[in-house]
Amino acid sequence: MTGLVYSAEVQATLAEGRPVVALESTILTHGLPKPDNLHIGQEIEAEIRSAGATPATIAVLDGTACVGLSTPDLVRLCSTDGAVKLSRRDLGVALSKGWTGGTTVAATMILAARAGIEIFATGGIGGVHRGAELDFDISADLDELARTPVMVVSAGAKSILDLPKTLEVLETKGVPVIGYGTNEFPAFFCRSSGLPVPLRLDSPEEIAAAWRAGRDMGLETGMLIANPVPEEHALDRATMERIIDDALFEAKRTGASGKQVTPYLLSQIRNATGGASLTANVELVRANARLGAWIAVALSGHH
Repeated sequence: MTGLVYSAEVQATLAEGRPVVALESTILTHGLPKPDNLHIGQEIEAEIRSAGATPATIAVLDGTACVGLSTPDLVRLCSTDGAVKLSRRDLGVALSKGWTGGTTVAATMILAARAGIEIFATGGIGGVHRGAELDFDISADLDELARTPVMVVSAGAKSILDLPKTLEVLETKGVPVIGYGTNEFPAFFCRSSGLPVPLRLDSPEEIAAAWRAGRDMGLETGMLIANPVPEEHALDRATMERIIDDALFEAKRTGASGKQVTPYLLSQIRNATGGASLTANVELVRANARLGAWIAVALSGHH
């Protein structure tokens, strides 16, 4: 596909019709501290390989949209100071200006779809921010799920968001939200949000079949697979609510806005939990990568 550069591994896998799972890169550029970001990025890729699929970490390097990163590329991305956080609106400028940056859920979905990759694993999607009825702060990820046919495996939406409103918007936009082995929408660091998940499926094979059936009907939306954080790494919901409220108050007080809000809140939460939130974040991404690979393997048998 024009405009994309593939790693040798991803190119060979796609050419042979074998399973590929896309990974976003803002978790590496903006979500995790250096130098942890590099070895965690490599561990997540290894998780996908051990489950029988090929990882395709997506990023923009010097104005080139890359699908799959070689080890030197991954090292470079993870050590770049001032890498830009790239969403749909930023891609054209980033490519024309030769920028280097991490792709958000929305931008990763766009590039994955262009590359013919149908499944993408991440931590949590963006959504409707708390107080959005006043400032209209709603992530572009939700619109992307409505218009770009890529399955997104995540631990629900980031718990700093307004989860009821996020689910309402996804429903309005016709995006299937599927709980993997759960009746409750997970809240990123926590296994439960108190909100029912609209649909539930219990195996990668069922998810692959549902996706294929929707595509056969010409449905061009994405699909959100909500996979709760593994039990042993989940954080307590009441404690997290208190910590998030405090972090939101601090963000308001310091005037953090736009793209700065999420990284600011996550670092506040990391400090307040003594690093437990970072461990939970890494483990839920690892679990999502594994599930993404299982679905990709099941999907490759459905063609």
